[in-house]
Amino acid sequence: MSPTVRVDSWLWAVRVYKTRSAATTACRAGHVRVNGEKAKAAQPVRIGDELRIRIAGFDRILIVRQLLTKRVGAPLAAMAADDRTPVREPTAMLAVRDRGAGRPTKRERREIDRLQGRD
Repeated sequence: MSPTVRVDSWLWAVRVYKTRSAATTACRAGHVRVNGEKAKAAQPVRIGDELRIRIAGFDRILIVRQLLTKRVGAPLAAMAADDRTPVREPTAMLAVRDRGAGRPTKRERREIDRLQGRD
């Protein structure tokens, strides 16, 4: 049988979450998946497992390369996980108008369309 580590402990050790309790809470909320299945905090992870972690509305995809139980420095933590997260495109700026400013003028409408990428 190959060695294993708890998923919440590993996520804390590789610095995905600041505290182990935050990692446990994320597992309970269903934000952590191991090989496509929702993970409980005590679920074991092995080398080669794929973890999908939902943080701030985006998925982070990590492959376990090394098992850690104790928190380590950032360079060692980066070596313990292979980050396969796709690069996010920069979000478009939102046009914000003052409440009660009325309908936008033709010129303002064009500026709003240009900001939103609808030339």
